[in-house]
Amino acid sequence: MPALSRRRFLQSAGALATAPSLSATTPALAEEKPLKFRLGIVTYNVAAKWDLPTILKICKTVGLSPVELRTTHKHGVEPSLTAEQRKEVKQRFADAGIEPWGCGTTCEFQSADAGEVRKQIETCKQFVQLAADIGGRGVKVRPNSLPKGVPVEKTLEQIGKALIECGKAADDAGVEIWVEVHGTGTSHPPHIKTMMDHCGHPKVGLTWNSNGTDIKNGSVAEYFKLLQPWIRSCHINELYKDSTRVYPYRELFRLFRETGYDRVTLCEVGKTPPDDVSGEEMLRYYKALWTELTRG
Repeated sequence: MPALSRRRFLQSAGALATAPSLSATTPALAEEKPLKFRLGIVTYNVAAKWDLPTILKICKTVGLSPVELRTTHKHGVEPSLTAEQRKEVKQRFADAGIEPWGCGTTCEFQSADAGEVRKQIETCKQFVQLAADIGGRGVKVRPNSLPKGVPVEKTLEQIGKALIECGKAADDAGVEIWVEVHGTGTSHPPHIKTMMDHCGHPKVGLTWNSNGTDIKNGSVAEYFKLLQPWIRSCHINELYKDSTRVYPYRELFRLFRETGYDRVTLCEVGKTPPDDVSGEEMLRYYKALWTELTRG
């Protein structure tokens, strides 16, 4: 990590200890609830340039698990892998003591072109089988936008109906589908709820994505309550945003405690470190800050 970036991270961590967070005035009701969720990573983007052995080595060293393998990255865990290669990936994770959370895809179902939607569903099914073969728990998909000239309700229903077929494939394979709260317009939590209502498949849940659109009147509580029944995974990004009053991570983690959330919060930062040594150091700082913010 460049010296300036490292200095910025340390300054932000220091600010956290002195500046009030967005949720500083919220009563600390969560300290009696045990912490059940864990810190892992998405390979986007901190580990985008690391091969699988490097990812597993660093996660084991820092103490991070599980790992969501974002498609197109250097790890190379893609549907093109042979059956033998999939067994090798599964064994590598087992030997390292790291859980493969699943596959992070770019499968999306909002296109006005029915042929494109069908293509995306079939691609999702390929990743479903891949996730099952490597011992993963699910596949992350996403809405990405609201097509121009198409009624919003029609798009939301289309996405929800496409997710039913993906959910059936996941159920057959023994995994899950996680819909990332993502995209211009589509990340609006009430729109996400509408998609999930149209879907209604028990194997289809959500990945909370820590977006600015989660926040209403300085808090994520209202939209968290709206989507909480479906939350099965979570992406978190720059944790210093709590101290700068941009995103209330301490409040989010308190809500996870209060609701008994027992899955994961996965580090998904936008920048790729220049080398694995810098990346490992950044993740150590990140884990320390996460530990502080999850105290309740």
